[in-house]
Amino acid sequence: MARCPCGSGLGYDECCGPPHRGVAAAPTAERLMRSRFSAFALGDADYLLRTWHRTTRPESLDLDPAQRWIRLEVLDTAKGGPADPTGVVEFRAVYRQGGRTDELQERSRFVRQDGSWVYVGPLPLR
Repeated sequence: MARCPCGSGLGYDECCGPPHRGVAAAPTAERLMRSRFSAFALGDADYLLRTWHRTTRPESLDLDPAQRWIRLEVLDTAKGGPADPTGVVEFRAVYRQGGRTDELQERSRFVRQDGSWVYVGPLPLR
Protein backbone atom coordinates (compact mmCIF):
# COMPACT_ATOMS: atom_id res chain seq x y z
CA MET A 1 0.00 0.00 0.00
CA ALA A 2 1.51 3.32 -1.11
CA ARG A 3 1.74 6.15 1.43
CA CYS A 4 -0.51 9.10 0.81
CA PRO A 5 1.26 12.12 -0.72
CA CYS A 6 -0.35 14.40 1.92
CA GLY A 7 2.03 13.15 4.61
CA SER A 8 -0.65 11.84 6.97
CA GLY A 9 1.25 8.57 7.40
CA LEU A 10 -1.74 6.62 6.10
CA GLY A 11 -1.98 4.72 2.87
CA TYR A 12 -3.44 6.57 -0.12
CA ASP A 13 -6.43 4.20 -0.31
CA GLU A 14 -7.46 5.00 3.26
CA CYS A 15 -6.63 8.72 3.22
CA CYS A 16 -7.01 10.86 0.09
CA GLY A 17 -8.04 8.09 -2.29
CA PRO A 18 -11.74 7.97 -1.27
CA PRO A 19 -12.31 11.74 -1.70
CA HIS A 20 -10.44 11.69 -5.03
CA ARG A 21 -12.66 8.86 -6.29
CA GLY A 22 -15.83 10.57 -4.99
CA VAL A 23 -16.50 7.73 -2.53
CA ALA A 24 -16.32 9.93 0.59
CA ALA A 25 -16.14 13.65 1.21
CA ALA A 26 -13.38 15.15 3.33
CA PRO A 27 -14.83 15.46 6.89
CA THR A 28 -12.78 18.54 7.86
CA ALA A 29 -11.19 21.55 6.21
CA GLU A 30 -7.73 20.14 6.99
CA ARG A 31 -8.56 16.82 5.35
CA LEU A 32 -9.82 18.67 2.27
CA MET A 33 -6.62 20.72 2.17
CA ARG A 34 -4.57 17.50 2.45
CA SER A 35 -6.59 15.88 -0.33
CA ARG A 36 -6.05 18.93 -2.52
CA PHE A 37 -2.28 18.76 -1.92
CA SER A 38 -2.39 15.09 -2.94
CA ALA A 39 -4.36 16.05 -6.05
CA PHE A 40 -1.63 18.54 -6.99
CA ALA A 41 1.00 15.84 -6.36
CA LEU A 42 -0.90 13.33 -8.52
CA GLY A 43 -1.91 15.80 -11.25
CA ASP A 44 -5.67 15.50 -10.61
CA ALA A 45 -6.95 18.86 -11.89
CA ASP A 46 -10.56 17.62 -12.03
CA TYR A 47 -10.60 17.01 -8.27
CA LEU A 48 -9.08 20.42 -7.61
CA LEU A 49 -11.80 22.11 -9.66
CA ARG A 50 -14.57 20.04 -8.01
CA THR A 51 -13.38 21.12 -4.56
CA TRP A 52 -13.00 24.82 -5.38
CA HIS A 53 -15.77 27.25 -4.36
CA ARG A 54 -17.93 28.17 -7.34
CA THR A 55 -17.34 31.91 -6.83
CA THR A 56 -13.53 31.70 -6.97
CA ARG A 57 -12.97 28.60 -9.15
CA PRO A 58 -11.18 29.13 -12.45
CA GLU A 59 -12.79 27.77 -15.60
CA SER A 60 -9.87 25.42 -16.15
CA LEU A 61 -6.65 24.43 -14.47
CA ASP A 62 -3.47 23.45 -16.29
CA LEU A 63 -1.05 21.72 -13.93
CA ASP A 64 2.64 21.75 -14.82
CA PRO A 65 3.80 18.12 -14.99
CA ALA A 66 7.38 19.27 -14.34
CA GLN A 67 6.37 20.62 -10.92
CA ARG A 68 6.72 17.86 -8.29
CA TRP A 69 4.94 18.41 -4.96
CA ILE A 70 7.01 16.53 -2.41
CA ARG A 71 6.02 17.45 1.16
CA LEU A 72 3.21 19.05 3.11
CA GLU A 73 3.34 20.49 6.61
CA VAL A 74 0.18 21.71 8.33
CA LEU A 75 1.15 24.71 10.47
CA ASP A 76 -2.19 25.74 12.00
CA THR A 77 -5.93 25.20 11.77
CA ALA A 78 -8.84 27.32 12.97
CA LYS A 79 -12.29 25.79 13.07
CA GLY A 80 -12.99 23.61 10.03
CA GLY A 81 -14.29 20.65 12.05
CA PRO A 82 -17.15 18.34 11.09
CA ALA A 83 -19.79 20.72 12.56
CA ASP A 84 -18.21 24.05 11.54
CA PRO A 85 -19.42 26.11 8.56
CA THR A 86 -15.98 27.65 7.89
CA GLY A 87 -12.34 26.88 8.52
CA VAL A 88 -8.81 28.10 7.94
CA VAL A 89 -5.74 25.93 7.38
CA GLU A 90 -2.21 27.30 7.22
CA PHE A 91 0.30 25.06 5.50
CA ARG A 92 3.72 24.88 3.90
CA ALA A 93 4.08 22.81 0.73
CA VAL A 94 7.49 21.93 -0.68
CA TYR A 95 7.88 21.37 -4.41
CA ARG A 96 10.63 20.82 -6.94
CA GLN A 97 10.72 22.43 -10.37
CA GLY A 98 13.50 23.08 -12.85
CA GLY A 99 16.13 21.57 -10.58
CA ARG A 100 15.19 23.89 -7.67
CA THR A 101 13.38 23.11 -4.46
CA ASP A 102 11.02 25.80 -3.23
CA GLU A 103 8.01 26.14 -0.97
CA LEU A 104 4.58 27.69 -0.89
CA GLN A 105 3.11 28.88 2.41
CA GLU A 106 -0.56 29.79 2.52
CA ARG A 107 -3.44 30.39 4.90
CA SER A 108 -6.39 28.89 3.05
CA ARG A 109 -10.06 29.66 3.65
CA PHE A 110 -12.61 26.85 3.41
CA VAL A 111 -16.41 26.83 3.63
CA ARG A 112 -19.14 24.27 3.33
CA GLN A 113 -20.91 24.36 -0.02
CA ASP A 114 -23.91 22.07 -0.39
CA GLY A 115 -22.74 20.12 2.67
CA SER A 116 -19.15 19.54 1.52
CA TRP A 117 -15.94 21.41 2.27
CA VAL A 118 -14.57 23.54 -0.58
CA TYR A 119 -11.52 25.75 -0.99
CA VAL A 120 -12.33 29.47 -1.27
CA GLY A 121 -8.88 31.03 -1.56
CA PRO A 122 -5.85 32.36 0.29
CA LEU A 123 -5.89 34.73 3.24
CA PRO A 124 -3.07 37.10 4.21
CA LEU A 125 -0.29 35.45 6.20
CA ARG A 126 0.03 36.69 9.74
